[in-house]
Amino acid sequence: MPIDAAEALAAAPRVREIAWDHKDVQLYHLGIGAGLPATDPRELRYTFESQLHVLPSFATVAGGGPPGVIGGLSMPGVDVDLAHVLHGGQHLRLHRTVPVRGRASAASRVVAAYDKGTAAVLVLRTEVTDADGPLWTDEAEIFVRGEGGWGGARGPSGRPAPPPTEPPDHVVDRPVREDQALLYRLSGDWNPLHADPEFAARAGFDRPVLHGLCTYGGTLKSVVDTLLDGDVTRVREYRARFAGVVYPGETLRVRMWRPAVADGGGSADGGGSADGGGPVAGGGGSVRVAVSAVERDDAPVLADTVVRYG
Repeated sequence: MPIDAAEALAAAPRVREIAWDHKDVQLYHLGIGAGLPATDPRELRYTFESQLHVLPSFATVAGGGPPGVIGGLSMPGVDVDLAHVLHGGQHLRLHRTVPVRGRASAASRVVAAYDKGTAAVLVLRTEVTDADGPLWTDEAEIFVRGEGGWGGARGPSGRPAPPPTEPPDHVVDRPVREDQALLYRLSGDWNPLHADPEFAARAGFDRPVLHGLCTYGGTLKSVVDTLLDGDVTRVREYRARFAGVVYPGETLRVRMWRPAVADGGGSADGGGSADGGGPVAGGGGSVRVAVSAVERDDAPVLADTVVRYG
């Protein structure tokens, strides 16, 4: 059987040393669409080394990328066809601000394996620590078509929750460059699905698709720039479910709902207009987010998306 859930769950963590510097951070930021307009002071914080700060989602590629989707498929007990694999979701928890330069240890293991009958879902957790202690914890949800049926637990429902019915507080449209996936690949995700038309066709797509984590990073940038005045250090947690694909050249619509109370959680209140409200002041809170593809009648792209901030 291609997936041996018991072996995967029992395997010891895979530990590797990772390192990164300002060049890796700048490349990642460019890969998710930062730097336009090139001379905008707000964009130079992402692209110019003397002003550089790190968008927390960089953690998903730091050191060439914690194992993530492709790495999760090389874990003990897992042997599947990459063409049958989809990235189901991502959950990042920040313990400290990600530094511009760093060396750390990344320990990864499969912490859950769910049997959906016609598919399997694996959850790969990576815990990253440096000399000063924990830096971040990252979880990737990996959906593998045709690999269920071993009689395991089904796990939580994979059906995304609908976005709030109230008008969003903010709406940001993000154009995706035609070469965005080719640029993002340079940060370490070499899955041919994002570059090779023949491989994409074998996986069931009309053409290569954008990395889900590229959309994930670009969405976080929209939230940080719109609601946190560009202050990346305020992000505490970020989770999203990948609800659909993005094709390079499309436009992403990022809708944001601010919570009724800034208490580190709570539900979105939706009150306000698409262009009002301004950045949130100091203190904790959360933002509900939904992302869609404008050119395909606002087809859902990211769902169940929440950014928590301090």
